[in-house]
Amino acid sequence: MRPDRTADDADGKRRRGATVARIWLRPMSYLLGVSVATLAVVHLLDVARLENAHLSLWEVFARMSPGDAEHIMSGIGEVIAAILGIVITVASIIVQLAANRYTPRITEMFFRDRTNMVVMGFFVVSAVFSLWVNFSIRVGGGGPTEDVFVPAYGVLVTMALLTASLLMMAPYFGYVFDFVEPDNVVRRIKTSGVEQALRPEGGESDGEVDERRVTALSSLEQLADVALNAIDQKDKGIASKTIDSLSELVVAYLPHKATLDARWFQIRDRLAKDTDFVSMNAEALGKLSTARTWLEYKALRQFLMVYREALTAMPDLITRIAIDTRYIGQTAIAAGDRAAVAVVVKFFNTYMRRSLNAKDIAAAYNSLNQYRYLAEELLKAGWGDEVLEIARHFKYYAQTAHAMGLAFLTETVAFDLCVVNERAYDLHAPARDELLQLFLEVDKEAELDQQEPSLRGVRKAQVKLATYYLQKGEEGLARKIYRDMRDERPDRLRSIRAELLAVTSNEFWEINDRGAVFEYIEPERRQLIHRFFEWFPATTMREPIREEHTQE
Repeated sequence: MRPDRTADDADGKRRRGATVARIWLRPMSYLLGVSVATLAVVHLLDVARLENAHLSLWEVFARMSPGDAEHIMSGIGEVIAAILGIVITVASIIVQLAANRYTPRITEMFFRDRTNMVVMGFFVVSAVFSLWVNFSIRVGGGGPTEDVFVPAYGVLVTMALLTASLLMMAPYFGYVFDFVEPDNVVRRIKTSGVEQALRPEGGESDGEVDERRVTALSSLEQLADVALNAIDQKDKGIASKTIDSLSELVVAYLPHKATLDARWFQIRDRLAKDTDFVSMNAEALGKLSTARTWLEYKALRQFLMVYREALTAMPDLITRIAIDTRYIGQTAIAAGDRAAVAVVVKFFNTYMRRSLNAKDIAAAYNSLNQYRYLAEELLKAGWGDEVLEIARHFKYYAQTAHAMGLAFLTETVAFDLCVVNERAYDLHAPARDELLQLFLEVDKEAELDQQEPSLRGVRKAQVKLATYYLQKGEEGLARKIYRDMRDERPDRLRSIRAELLAVTSNEFWEINDRGAVFEYIEPERRQLIHRFFEWFPATTMREPIREEHTQE
């Protein structure tokens, strides 16, 4: 068994042991102890009250006449049946309410749960046993030929079963409430999906492999259902937990893909009938099968569905989705799975498209932040081609936002590309020069007055990168930026310089996820702004003399 799986199994056993102790053992022990102590005290009081009482407690229970047995058993069966009815009714109501709130599949999970089946089976067996013990009592009619039968041990066992049933009621209701607790529901769904995806394969038939794939796929859909219902209920905590669990399922799966049977990755049989696959053409399905990425694709499709709902109903969830998408990408990088990284990149692009279509600046801003982190991880891994692809996407979305009049997004992309270029230089990435060229192509001449701010933001980011190069002693790279900017209007260049020099604090005055000011440059680098602008003609950077006219 893999070491990480061993740790997970040990953690699961500890958690289950703690749950059993908390829900079952402690409450039942307390209740039984109080009951036995009370019975002993009352029995001693009765013995003290009766002068001729010579029977021990056990003899009181063991000695019974046919009439005693019949009297006792006439009520016990009804009590046990009533307990069974109460338990089923209460459990059904609780589970149905939870199913209506989170996901209808909670009902299926509940009635397939082993603990639930054992408890329900215990109540049924107790009721059936008491029924037949009661039936076996024979009191006789007084005639010499009629037999008398008193099932003393049967009565005692029935009493023990009734006692256990009563003691189990409160803990069982506690177990039901614990079962439908949202965090536990989400954890069970995630665990089920991971177990199906990573179960060791050996001699399985095609049908068994297909069954495991459908179960894993169902787990992804169930988690998405919980997230969507949580959004509808405005329950941010549950929605966030569910999104995390979706990501954790894929993160647990990715490192072990190479050990799975080839049949797992083929989209056919019931898997091909899934709603997310049935609409795809044969070529697209073939690519997914060849790339071995159907599970990642399915999980990220659930993210996209939640992303779309969160745009209007719960914007704070957007950042969580972007973060967890990045986690999947980072795990794919660690596993060397380029195909999975390509899927993650495609979905980040789709998040951006959704945000731009909705003109939701905050969603795009937060998604870009995580997208840039992914690009930095790719740089560290030496995956230059993938970083260049992401940079091209950044350029495209910057220019799209520019055309839509979303100046802040264009500026955001520019400063993110600035950071990517800095990291590429630090890591001596072969793609460094191409990344710089893409960065210099982000801006284009404004077609409308309201697009002017976005171009100014791009130029500020480029100047910031130039100061970074100058600080590193790379004047040649800084001059590439200068040559790209030398035809700018003088008034724009002067205002850009003045605005960059004016930003002296990196503490943004409003709450945001990045917590930094784009234009801020560290003091030692800020001095290099003057050096950069010295390369422009003096007439360009000199403030024009304003003539004052006096009225005679």
